[in-house]
Amino acid sequence: MHNSHIPPDVVARVIKRRGKEHIHDDLMPSKTALIVVDMQNAFMPIPVAHAPCDMAPKIVPQINKLAQAVRDTGGVVVWIQTACTPGDKITWSNAHKIVSHERALMRFAALERGSEGYALWPEMDARPDDIYVEKHRFSAFIQGSSDLDGILREQGVDTVLITGTVTNVCCESTARDAMMLNYKVVMVSDGNAADNDEEHNATLRAIYLTFGDVMDSGLIIDLLKRRSNVRTAAE
Repeated sequence: MHNSHIPPDVVARVIKRRGKEHIHDDLMPSKTALIVVDMQNAFMPIPVAHAPCDMAPKIVPQINKLAQAVRDTGGVVVWIQTACTPGDKITWSNAHKIVSHERALMRFAALERGSEGYALWPEMDARPDDIYVEKHRFSAFIQGSSDLDGILREQGVDTVLITGTVTNVCCESTARDAMMLNYKVVMVSDGNAADNDEEHNATLRAIYLTFGDVMDSGLIIDLLKRRSNVRTAAE
């Protein structure tokens, strides 16, 4: 896994601004969604991938454990899959012009709906009762990308736990937009994968300073269990 690290001076700035280290440690499990971004074959270190991330398979155990904890405590698990369709060539043409023509073609082939690259990595513990959402932009929340926001609001979700790959592109974009839409955002430090530690940690710092919270999966699982017990006792 990544050597995730937030410098002490950044932690100190957050505590000074917010009054405590973890602003979202009061999450309600029943209003929490685990968002798993792009854990698809197209982003894994296998031949079918167009943008392989070597670290991606290494975060699978943490995501699967977190998914089960979220289910057990009354939350929802959402699997996000990127798709490339013919319409995207028109509606998101600039994104495909800033890479080489060859790479753009590789992306469209790897992420064609129903293809091997589009499919979730087989080791992901995706269940039939989970929620599956297709997106068409880096962010799952931005207008025109998916119907994720509407789905979560119907479920009564107010907190999102962001996991997936890659940390500094689709995961960060999704996290930032979630906060803009008034969700409480928690970036899972050991549940995100990037091409290197530097890019991974840059995103963690940016999210932690301004857009939400950063916790590892162990801390989140403990919080979910503890907060679920608090809710049950109150009822």
